[in-house]
Amino acid sequence: MADSFRTPYGKYDVLAKWDSPSWDEVTRDVVRKRLQQVPERKFLEPEEWTTLEAVCSRLIPQSDRGADRVPIVPWIDRKLISNQDVGYRYENMPPLRTAWRLGVAGIENEGLRRHHAAFTELGGEQQDRILRDIQNGKVGGDPWEELPPARFFTAILLKTVVGIYYAHPAAWGEVGFGGPASPRGYVRRELGGRDAWEAEERWNPVIPPEETG
Repeated sequence: MADSFRTPYGKYDVLAKWDSPSWDEVTRDVVRKRLQQVPERKFLEPEEWTTLEAVCSRLIPQSDRGADRVPIVPWIDRKLISNQDVGYRYENMPPLRTAWRLGVAGIENEGLRRHHAAFTELGGEQQDRILRDIQNGKVGGDPWEELPPARFFTAILLKTVVGIYYAHPAAWGEVGFGGPASPRGYVRRELGGRDAWEAEERWNPVIPPEETG
């Protein structure tokens, strides 16, 4: 829950491949639809949507993106309206839709209980403290008796938010993903091999660049 994100791939932008031999018109059409077609709200209530927008802004800050923010909540809503689950459920967890309803209500209740304010009205540090306590299972009361907070945070909330974010073409470059390679394909498939059109790792993400010299 930081305010900025650093990537070891510098300013690599996979969308710069748009007119390159890596992508044909079929590939461009698939990527174009993913960039431009954002689902409308159909499942979440307006208040739930707003709360989740605030939560996503703390989990994956996008202040540096300006108007190019990756939409996350619309795709959560799409998963819920289609009841798109992963095919299994922990025995102590309610069904997917119920879990999201309870989880969002629990986040909102923590803001009201601790600060007498909606989660969206809190400062960043207050929001982070609530989310960390949910992550660590340090919350109680309604509705957490029906929903294990730590499991909701890790197995549903965080996993879904991160998955949606990095499934978006605008975020591929941050992890060095070159996207679909059709029709060009990939040539250097050996361990450590890198084609000239792939991202180059500038520094080890485990070792901050200032420590590598």
